[in-house]
Amino acid sequence: MGVLTELNEREELVQHRQVSNILVTSISQKIPMLREIRNAAHKMGRSFKIFGGDSNREALGRFFVDEFWHMPLISQISASAIIEYCQNKQINALIPTRDGELLFFAENKGDLEKAGIHVMISPRDSIRTCLDKVIFSEVLQELGYPVIPTYIRHGDLKSDCLAVKERFGAGSKSIGLCLTSEAAQYHAKLLKEPIFQPFINGREYSVDVYVDKLGKIKGAVARERVVVVNGESQVTTTVLLPALEDMCGKVAQKLKFYGHIIFQVIIDNDGSFHIIECNPRFGGASSLSIAAGLDSFYWFLLECGEENLSSYPFIRSAEELTQVRYPDDMIIRCSNLPPNILDMLHMGKIRTDIV
Repeated sequence: MGVLTELNEREELVQHRQVSNILVTSISQKIPMLREIRNAAHKMGRSFKIFGGDSNREALGRFFVDEFWHMPLISQISASAIIEYCQNKQINALIPTRDGELLFFAENKGDLEKAGIHVMISPRDSIRTCLDKVIFSEVLQELGYPVIPTYIRHGDLKSDCLAVKERFGAGSKSIGLCLTSEAAQYHAKLLKEPIFQPFINGREYSVDVYVDKLGKIKGAVARERVVVVNGESQVTTTVLLPALEDMCGKVAQKLKFYGHIIFQVIIDNDGSFHIIECNPRFGGASSLSIAAGLDSFYWFLLECGEENLSSYPFIRSAEELTQVRYPDDMIIRCSNLPPNILDMLHMGKIRTDIV
């Protein structure tokens, strides 16, 4: 009888491990990303529920997840509260998506993983290096990579054409390009913590990279940012640039990243590389790289299940692809809405004029 009980307990434990749901935080309007995560879940051949969290209860992404969590602000929530939520919902895979929360999840990754929750996040020191553009520039210069030099004082920079941006956060927001010294000083007064860089004329590229849990580069895809609006690629095209992809992969390994990483690089008129910055997360137009074969979310879910990725090769698309991002409409039968969303609508907690 004791042996049967032990076998039943083992069977229940295995079944529990197989119930693997996913929490995606700061879902906002990241609909293409949520679709790619769902596609990856389907490829696993098991039934997953995707939970979406956001501090804005009106986040449009709530209509594209199985259950929406109106999360507190990241500054007002503890790791233990997230662990409790995940355990109650049988979630063991977590994907952070916003710059402002990456350091929180990196610092708490150990506690989350001890609780059986795998997080697609790089180590704390790697995240810190990326979030501070001055440190990022200094570290890559020390390592000998062609990063754009970055200064906190414009007088330290000898250039007739300057770029001015925020030291922390998305560099494309409130950016000033090709400014004179005088104009750069004026623009800097509009920013919280301005930094100064030489303006480099050339073509701008993003390079999506996946680093596995062993620190190896699983794959990389370069894409040209053809049309950029508010810092995000509205039109982007994959390009075969092995030297650029190889360089970004080496930087990713040196900085000990994990998961999906994006490098922003300018190739000047002489063909030289200039690394601008790095975002240690999935990007707004990174779904094009998935279409080109960089199956980041699928690989992450495989690694959550302790799968060896060597059995899942990176097969790059044989032809180049172009992605055009555009607004779209979705019509939903109210009977098909997740219960918590339907309840919120009926209670008037969501403005129906934005649906």
